[in-house]
Amino acid sequence: MTSCHNYESLPAARRVAIFGGTHGNEMSGVMLVNQWIKNETEIQRPGFQIKPFITNPRAVEKCTRYIDTDLNRAFTTENLSAEKSEDLPYEVSRAQEINRLFGPKGSQEAYDVIFDLHNTTSNMGGTLILESSKDDCNLQMVHYVQNALIPMSCSVLLTEHPTLKYAASRSVAKRPVGVEVGPQPHGTIRGDVLDTMKKIIKHALDFIQLFNEGKEFSPCTVDVYRITESVDYPRDKDGNISAMIHTDLQDRDWQALNPGDPMFLTFDGRTIPYEGDSTVYPTFINEAAYYEKQQAFVITRKETLTVKGIRVSQT
Repeated sequence: MTSCHNYESLPAARRVAIFGGTHGNEMSGVMLVNQWIKNETEIQRPGFQIKPFITNPRAVEKCTRYIDTDLNRAFTTENLSAEKSEDLPYEVSRAQEINRLFGPKGSQEAYDVIFDLHNTTSNMGGTLILESSKDDCNLQMVHYVQNALIPMSCSVLLTEHPTLKYAASRSVAKRPVGVEVGPQPHGTIRGDVLDTMKKIIKHALDFIQLFNEGKEFSPCTVDVYRITESVDYPRDKDGNISAMIHTDLQDRDWQALNPGDPMFLTFDGRTIPYEGDSTVYPTFINEAAYYEKQQAFVITRKETLTVKGIRVSQT
């Protein structure tokens, strides 16, 4: 018999939002959310509210990542508490509005879960992004989704890092979940990518319904990739990029990068190897939108988390 100490009683999730268009040129989320706004039949579940929502409508209209600043970095305490004025960047004003509608961030009044839908040009496949290794409910949901998707894989990126964790749109919720699917060029739609995103959301909503209805989820383990650092492209003395992702690394998201393996290739043909002291797992490799952020990829380390069983509390 499993010890009751391995179980956690948690409140039901009664309000869930699905964000699309946080980046206006990431088209799978935009198209799915617009479809669900017109017809919610596909995402309706008994017992809880589900709200599809376009987060950055001006950027969606222009099919661009953002208007003034990255909305997915805008949910800082400073921005959310800034005085309203005509000088505020559009995305900061929008973040304040989203925080009013779905938050306030960090409060008991905030939405229980927000799924934030994104596309990447990187070869990441279906990916779920979590912010905490202690959130047993989100980890149980990940475990459920991964099993439901078999034989398709679904990696888990854990952004539990003091300096690499950013103030994302989904951070308004009590339980934020990022959904990242690629590769897909920005401003385009790929049917296989959109279908993967739709399946992830379907299974995640199924999990919430089952949990709310009283299904117990047993203790389990979940493999995650914990982000440890961001790596920039090599640059010359003037700050210009002097090397590209090596062909042996390109498109190898989530695959082992060992000390001495090729990492960058200079434009004159010289290989720059990885000089770390242990095996790591890069992802967001050569993401187009991250050139402006001076990021070639992020390094992660693979680990296995032990997750408590969960049941819905009766209060």
